[in-house]
Amino acid sequence: MSLPILNNAVYKNRQDYPIRVLQFGEGNFLRCFVDWMINRMNKECSFNSSVAVVQPLDRGNIDSLNKQDCLYTVYLKGLQEGQAIVQKEVIDVIKNCINPYSDYEAYLKLAEIETLRFVVSNTTEAGIEYSERDSFNDDPPKTFPAKLTAFLYRRFMKFEGDSRKGLIIMPCELIDNNGTQLKKIVFKYALLWKLGTEFSNWLESANVFSNTLVDRIVPGFPKDTAQECFNELGYIDNCMVHGEIFHLWVIEDKDRVIRKEIPSEKAKLNILFASDITPYKKRKVAILNGAHTAMTPVGFLAGIDTVRETVEHPVFGKFVKDVIYDEIIPTINLSKEELEDFAQSTLNRFKNPYIKHLLFDISLNSTTKYKTRNLPAVLKDIKINKGKLPKKLLFSFAALIAFYRGLRDDGIKYQPKESPEFIEMYAQLWSSYSGTQKDITRIVKTVLGMKEHWEVDLNSIPGFEEQVSGYLYNIVTKGINKAIKEVM
Repeated sequence: MSLPILNNAVYKNRQDYPIRVLQFGEGNFLRCFVDWMINRMNKECSFNSSVAVVQPLDRGNIDSLNKQDCLYTVYLKGLQEGQAIVQKEVIDVIKNCINPYSDYEAYLKLAEIETLRFVVSNTTEAGIEYSERDSFNDDPPKTFPAKLTAFLYRRFMKFEGDSRKGLIIMPCELIDNNGTQLKKIVFKYALLWKLGTEFSNWLESANVFSNTLVDRIVPGFPKDTAQECFNELGYIDNCMVHGEIFHLWVIEDKDRVIRKEIPSEKAKLNILFASDITPYKKRKVAILNGAHTAMTPVGFLAGIDTVRETVEHPVFGKFVKDVIYDEIIPTINLSKEELEDFAQSTLNRFKNPYIKHLLFDISLNSTTKYKTRNLPAVLKDIKINKGKLPKKLLFSFAALIAFYRGLRDDGIKYQPKESPEFIEMYAQLWSSYSGTQKDITRIVKTVLGMKEHWEVDLNSIPGFEEQVSGYLYNIVTKGINKAIKEVM
């Protein structure tokens, strides 16, 4: 007997809540993190909220969600005090999914919903950007901040500047001061588009842009065990999400406004409201996300597929541990004991036997991720050590450049996942590679010279280009399994 597909006919317990949350991003993380939390708060303490999801890019996954009436299952697996924990629940908080590229007016109409109160987003580190090419009359504007500005202006106009209709905006992108940066860009668009002083005043006084930090490992859809999960659930769920038990959301709330509206304690959620999220941010982004980004090209090129396999490998596991303890932790201005405890906890989470976190999935937009997650540690290391270069982080940088060649050590080809401009750049660089050290140097100099991206000319740092070029040449000529021995 064939299994039915999850939808309203299969799931009989769906509740109808007013739309109070606008969500930019339909990906695995927000659905396993924010939407899961909203689901918990609805069930445990009458949060009474549903979510309208907006697809931020012209290609996305909302069609799959719409086919399931926006229902999906969250599977959480992990260890707590040595005991295996498995939790699964249907998430019914997404009310509708909108693609602004096919129906921009439907997207803007969401701004007219009276009950709307929160905005969340996860458009990757590359998502919070400004482009003068965005126009108010675009259908839609390209960037996420431009779309948000147009949305807020529609709300301002609909409710005639009513201060009670402002929103609490909590971006989840892993960049420093994500709320502050998003706010700055929204104001730039308001100025660029000449939306008026009254609108800018309303933006400032009626809305809250909060800096946040998110933490949960979310591998996403379990491709290898999907049928087993379907059989266990009794239905097919093509939007199912797997994640770890651990979760942490730190929300900056200097004026103690947001905590009054999010009943996290009653729902027993690990949400912290803080006057300053900087210590939490530095620790998590540098150690957990930094380790992810440093290990991904190295492990993947070697033929390793998952985070767990990488950290449990005798060579590559030591590489990851050395990166964390020797080259990342010394650059963070927090208690060494606290940082080492967090690092050990992170390594334990990486070894979660129930989570299959694919390195290739982590590799999305790695050029930007290296800038935000690893480069700050590189530059701080150089400063602390009076010009001495951190060899393992630079080896990872070399592996990152090699990753965009699209060829693993075992000869298997693949297509990297990256923004189109970087894909084009790397394709051009590698297409003219003839196997010489001179070509490698040319490739490295071009990548390091992206001053607008890195916000520094990395070629100007003594020894930087030579060391990365040396590592890269060894990686592509000897293979990464042999090349890594140079830095171990």
